[in-house]
Amino acid sequence: MKKPQIFVTRQIPQEGLEILKDYCQVEVSEYDGVIPRSLLLKRVKDTDGLLVLLTDKIDKEVISAAGKRLRVISNYAVGYNNIDIGEATKKGIMVTNTPGVLTETTADLAWALLMSIARRIVEGDKFVRAGKFRGWEPMLLLGTDIYEATLGLIGFGRIGQAMARRAKGFNLKVLYYDKNPVSPIIEKELGVSRTGFDEILRKSDFISIHVPLNEETFHLIGQKELSIMKKESYLINTARGPIVDEKALVKALKDGVIRGAALDVFENEPEIEQELMSLDNIVMVPHIGSASYQTRTKMAIIAAKNILSALKGERPEFLVNPEVLDKKIT
Repeated sequence: MKKPQIFVTRQIPQEGLEILKDYCQVEVSEYDGVIPRSLLLKRVKDTDGLLVLLTDKIDKEVISAAGKRLRVISNYAVGYNNIDIGEATKKGIMVTNTPGVLTETTADLAWALLMSIARRIVEGDKFVRAGKFRGWEPMLLLGTDIYEATLGLIGFGRIGQAMARRAKGFNLKVLYYDKNPVSPIIEKELGVSRTGFDEILRKSDFISIHVPLNEETFHLIGQKELSIMKKESYLINTARGPIVDEKALVKALKDGVIRGAALDVFENEPEIEQELMSLDNIVMVPHIGSASYQTRTKMAIIAAKNILSALKGERPEFLVNPEVLDKKIT
């Protein structure tokens, strides 16, 4: 019996590939970087399953190019705004993701970014490497205290709540904004208070974004929202780049509307607003929120298991479009 054909758009940890190879014929893209559109359209042809990255745009054209054999698209990420879910569902194709496993790792990075920008760690590192350090100085690289400050969390799902747990160690006052409030029990356990969107902008010393990207959250933080924030405040984004209007952020940082920002994600990745590159009051890292050995391996294993479940006629544990189970492949 012929094994199902799987195409993986980028090299992932070997543990995930080995799981697939026990049951499938696996082909991994050897392209160094995001696979070009033209090559992606060729390589997906006649596959039974795709294991893709957030950087791969899996739209109607790609789904059509794959052909009628395609049964599952496994996204190596929590978010799935890169996939046309409606088209996949229409074609009877299961779409899966890898939630939960990267919660703590992403919260670790968000916290690291918060501390780095508040205490000017990157600036300090550059200063020392440039040979400018002359000894202790009373006004050298003054930063902002984190202890007992106010942290505003926009979005209070798994990662937002993980941030709240970390905040306890710094005795932070934690506010959160989410359309779906958590129970009073969880609020009490985590020591948080729910508040309105504008209020969280006005009151927070640090604002950390943890919402998914959709039509409602696109440019959720723009010129108006940045102007509401405290002049001494900082913005941290480890969610999705387009949630923040990058041009508005550049202006706010240059004009001193807010004190600083720290980004793991960008509006038009991998392109970044050039003016951000010259600013000292921003810390930028290349979308590494889940980048630990342990987490990326767990993601690979989950992504592989999602594919196998779908191909075996089982319901994948992390199925994004459960309604597809009621549809026939067309």
